[in-house]
Amino acid sequence: MSTLEQALAGLAAQGLTVVVRADADADSEATAPAGVRSAVIEIVGQDRPGIVRQISRALAAQGVNVEELRTECVSAAMSGETLFQARVQLHVPETCVVSDLRRELETIASDLFVDIRFEELSKP
Repeated sequence: MSTLEQALAGLAAQGLTVVVRADADADSEATAPAGVRSAVIEIVGQDRPGIVRQISRALAAQGVNVEELRTECVSAAMSGETLFQARVQLHVPETCVVSDLRRELETIASDLFVDIRFEELSKP
């Protein structure tokens, strides 16, 4: 077990489980396991606390697995204010009602004043 994996395992005491998988040949948009749909969420909006927390809470409630999360803050072209951007690769289980998940994400987007785009990449 690497030093990183040992440090991440220590987070279990705080209720956080992190799985590390190093796969040199893996494609970042790899095929989802059988019975699971691949999807992507893209988020853009004014940076503020709680964006990732609310999105991840909605995903967890539906049993959706976050495969990859990339975030960054950038300066808006015209105004110079800080924009939050994220791309989230997901595995959505068959049990998830995608229309309900979309509705929940739209509600969050409205509450946080961000744009959220949800796209299914594959279906079981």
